[in-house]
Amino acid sequence: MTRRTLPGTGATARRTLPGAVPTGRRTPPVPGRLSRGPVTASAGVPTARRVATLAPWQPSDAEALVAAVAESPDLVLQLGGGAVPTVEAARDLIATQLVASQDPTWAFAVRVDGRAVGHVALAHVEHGHGTAWVSYWLTASERGRGLATRAVASVARFAFDDLGLFRLELGHRVNNPASCKVAAGAGFAAEGVERAKLRYGDERFDVETHARLASDPDPGVALLTLHAG
Repeated sequence: MTRRTLPGTGATARRTLPGAVPTGRRTPPVPGRLSRGPVTASAGVPTARRVATLAPWQPSDAEALVAAVAESPDLVLQLGGGAVPTVEAARDLIATQLVASQDPTWAFAVRVDGRAVGHVALAHVEHGHGTAWVSYWLTASERGRGLATRAVASVARFAFDDLGLFRLELGHRVNNPASCKVAAGAGFAAEGVERAKLRYGDERFDVETHARLASDPDPGVALLTLHAG
């Protein structure tokens, strides 16, 4: 299996410029299967003897998901509004929401030292226009370390280099400045506010949209090792 080194490692990459628009049409890989080997900027990102990586969710991540939701009540909204009280419920959620999808989706668990602590996904992948929607979350104890920014930037690089996409979009509630910081740090420029787009319970929220193009400048974020399958 070949390995490829992405920008930010000091090694010579096969692309000419960071963020360059891919030339030619590619046959898109099947979601959940390795397309061209692990995408890697290094052997993970070690921080105080910790190593963070990205890889598809597995049933064995259920216990870690229960723990993540228990310490981060706000994740209930991210996970469709349902509670995750048991390992069995977490396995079902992984199978139905974090792996399976009715549209082409690439979903990755963010793992630190092998334990799932977050999620990044490319959903609604559309190869006709070369677009996709990005979503992400981290458990509370892992926030504020730059891990989410690195994870989102890593998945964006995978989307551009391996999937041949051109435009990635995401959105966050305007009352969530931490999510806005992640988006900006990963190279996603703010494009405007959609009024009252989301509803949680009886309350509606304005959403700020961001986008990153394959031709945009690379944000210079240290990328995580990404195993696509």
